[in-house]
Amino acid sequence: MRGRKLVQRETTPTVCSSQWWISARRNPLHFHFITDSIAQQILSSLFHTWMVPAVSVDFYDADELKSEVSWIPNKHYSGIYGLMKLVLTKTLPSDLQRVIVLDTDITFATDIAELWAVFHKFKGQQVLGLVENQSDWYLGNLWKNHRPWPALGRGFNTGVILLLLDRLRKLRWEQMWRLTAERELMSMLSTSLADQDIFNAVIKQNPFLVHQLPCFWNVQLSDHTRSEKCYKDVSDLKVIHWNSPKKLRVKNKHVEFFRNLYLTFLEYDGNLLRRELFGCPSETDHNSENLQKTLSELDEDDPCYEFRRERFTVHRTHLYFLHYEHEPSPDNTDVTLVAQLSMDRYFWLQMLEAICKHWEGPISLALYLSDAEAQQFLRYAQGSEVLMSRGNVGYHIVYKEGQFYPVNLLRNVAMRHVNTPYMFLSDIDFLPMYGLYEYLRKSVVQLDMANAKKALVVPAFETLRYRLSYPKSKAELLSQLDMGTLFTFRYHVWTKGHAPTNFAKWRTATTPYRVQWESDFEPYVMVRRDSPEYDRRFVGFGWNKVAHIMELDAQEYEFVVLPNAYMIHMPHAPSFDITKFRSNKQYRVCLKTLKEEFQQNMSRRYGFAALKYMTAENNS
Repeated sequence: MRGRKLVQRETTPTVCSSQWWISARRNPLHFHFITDSIAQQILSSLFHTWMVPAVSVDFYDADELKSEVSWIPNKHYSGIYGLMKLVLTKTLPSDLQRVIVLDTDITFATDIAELWAVFHKFKGQQVLGLVENQSDWYLGNLWKNHRPWPALGRGFNTGVILLLLDRLRKLRWEQMWRLTAERELMSMLSTSLADQDIFNAVIKQNPFLVHQLPCFWNVQLSDHTRSEKCYKDVSDLKVIHWNSPKKLRVKNKHVEFFRNLYLTFLEYDGNLLRRELFGCPSETDHNSENLQKTLSELDEDDPCYEFRRERFTVHRTHLYFLHYEHEPSPDNTDVTLVAQLSMDRYFWLQMLEAICKHWEGPISLALYLSDAEAQQFLRYAQGSEVLMSRGNVGYHIVYKEGQFYPVNLLRNVAMRHVNTPYMFLSDIDFLPMYGLYEYLRKSVVQLDMANAKKALVVPAFETLRYRLSYPKSKAELLSQLDMGTLFTFRYHVWTKGHAPTNFAKWRTATTPYRVQWESDFEPYVMVRRDSPEYDRRFVGFGWNKVAHIMELDAQEYEFVVLPNAYMIHMPHAPSFDITKFRSNKQYRVCLKTLKEEFQQNMSRRYGFAALKYMTAENNS
């Protein structure tokens, strides 16, 4: 996670961390994050969708602050972000009097309000609350010729800081730390531990500034610390600081306990954090209020109530769960493959690896997972050479809630975070042909996609064989089609879904050809990034893609079949949702009801042009 800090108002303790524990919390929290634009996007989505009560958030642009500290040479792995704490008095609101500042590798094992209460113990001119450094770094005896920055004794660790901002400003903190840094850099040349070196150099000259905190408020885990000596039992711990680049792989006699504590929190059901705090006053959350009002207007006696409710469910979402990096090509032809999956079967993860081998372009993927499954996925991904070799796959976690698979919500999440001009809307159980990425990019130019509303259809086929020699060309595919190794997709159960593609014409086509929308048409298409989203009322199985294609047609998109493109559906066991559709009559009744309501909505939105959707025969 880019960006490093967090802070808090008078009555509201705070945490600044990508690993934060809110345990037995009874007080509101106010987070102040210093982030870059990417981290802000991720964190904004997290806090908006997690809807944790009595929590408010403010962001400060790290890019605007870089010039304040970029003049300081820094060897620490945190880079320029490791220096941002120095400018908090200038960055944070002038009416913010006190804050708790935390690194992003902190885990709380208690209510942060306990730490907030320590402010009342400050005396005299004390303005900084810090825990003593638990390594020998500032003693200068770690190796021969080791020369650390000046510090008072063992020095202090700045992973956890209590700051009295109003008093620091009166002490002219900005001038104090700058003069100290300039003086020491003349001989030290650079910082080794980022802001911590400068804080300690200031404290060396002004020891009266510090209120020393008990060491259990910052138990520092690294191979060179003596953290075991600062507590008798693990039950004494308040804050665990993973302050080694190795993080969970540090050495400590209690490291397994710490690691299990951390992992237990990661796999904790995050929906429990949404519970209202007893006796905790908080500002009205208008989004939550509007949601509750909408839900209250639904008829709970309606047999399709659960379907209707799903449309308004706010699923907790973690964008860019793993690092993503892709710069779209300057020729404006770049295209992202969009798909979604759950982790009900490892088949999907194996398919993802296969897709990565077939599609070299960027991918935007929405994963529907529980908190525990998200950690399982992380371990799987980190152990996969294929996935770890790809930086251009955006993984967006949508956490499980409710009884339906929110397929269209997942598609929309993946679509919203495409950063290329075009997107190929696929499914996780399809393997695109080799070279499809480059073929689609060439088609963008050939078919003037930038200036026309077109949906490029990629013909879909399927195999019933779990082991398939994937066809390297259209000629090879046609041969397998003739031999019965491949079939047109859903030819035996749902021919209407892809019949308008006109496979007979495709066999001999050498140029793109236009096809007309027909009832129940649901092809896989490439469209511009600004195309309509999927309708969230359709969940689980049935009509989720049909409705989207209908929307494209209503907006006068032209469907153009690509003559040399194809994708193949790989066999797998039926999903839970399709099984429920086949076995549950009420499920089918509700789907039919939702379909009819969607068609009526289309008629109201598009008028006479949408009449064909009302009269078309729909035998889904």
